[in-house]
Amino acid sequence: MDPIADALIRIKNGYLSGSQTVTVKYSKLVLNILKLLEKEGFLEKVTPKDHLIEVGLKYINRIPALTEVKRVSKPSLRIYKGVKQLPRVLNGLGICVVSTPKGIMTDKNARKEKVGGEILALVW
Repeated sequence: MDPIADALIRIKNGYLSGSQTVTVKYSKLVLNILKLLEKEGFLEKVTPKDHLIEVGLKYINRIPALTEVKRVSKPSLRIYKGVKQLPRVLNGLGICVVSTPKGIMTDKNARKEKVGGEILALVW
């Protein structure tokens, strides 16, 4: 089972149902991705508790801050891109989550650092 896809789909389903919080299974990688989404303004609050991560969902005038999530690299098919081939999501309105040798970062930060890596997800 893919813990990243599970966490992202739980968050997307939480937004679709209008929930305020969602819990996902704990993983260091998932926690780093969720902290990045919190920093980028897609999530309200991310707090790890025991073997779970509690995620506060963010709404702007009752409209979800996150509308779509697409998992790109999967355990069965890994997708790696160099710095010049990193995708732009909706011409910069969304973000691409990239796992680089310097850590988990957005496509914009990866371009600044001049590093490529595994494309984990597209978020907008």
